Amino acid sequence: MALQIGDQAPDFKLFSSELKEVSLADYQGKKLVIQFFPMAFTGVCTAQLCTMRDSFGYYEGMNADVVGISVDSPFTLAKFKEDQAYQFPLLSDFNKEVSKAFGAFYENFVFNLKGVSKRAAFVIDEEGKIIHAEVLEDAGNMPDFDAIKKVIEA
Repeated sequence: MALQIGDQAPDFKLFSSELKEVSLADYQGKKLVIQFFPMAFTGVCTAQLCTMRDSFGYYEGMNADVVGISVDSPFTLAKFKEDQAYQFPLLSDFNKEVSKAFGAFYENFVFNLKGVSKRAAFVIDEEGKIIHAEVLEDAGNMPDFDAIKKVIEA
């Protein structure tokens, strides 16, 4: 069951591509945009995160942080981040707990890959409440970036 607007975001602790532990609590007092994506180095995932990369200054200016989360290992994410010059942390949900907690999880994905994050976008407000939630069933679709911006500006 995906989380809804108004729900308290589940706390999490994940390791980043820099092998630092990152938790939801680290972002208290700021808005946080969480982009879940199925797999590093795939076309749509790269486009999804590049959209965030290219508008990073906008989010920074609105006191909003950005993180990307996938079930890839921190080592894979480090290479992906380096290749694409992402300015924001990529977090490894290798144990699949956070994707499940947010309801952004495929039991079965393409090529018989089991347990992969769905493409999803959440915005969490300064108090840890969800103010935007979008979980895409079709991994070929992109999150609604305009809706994310509207919620951050509100």
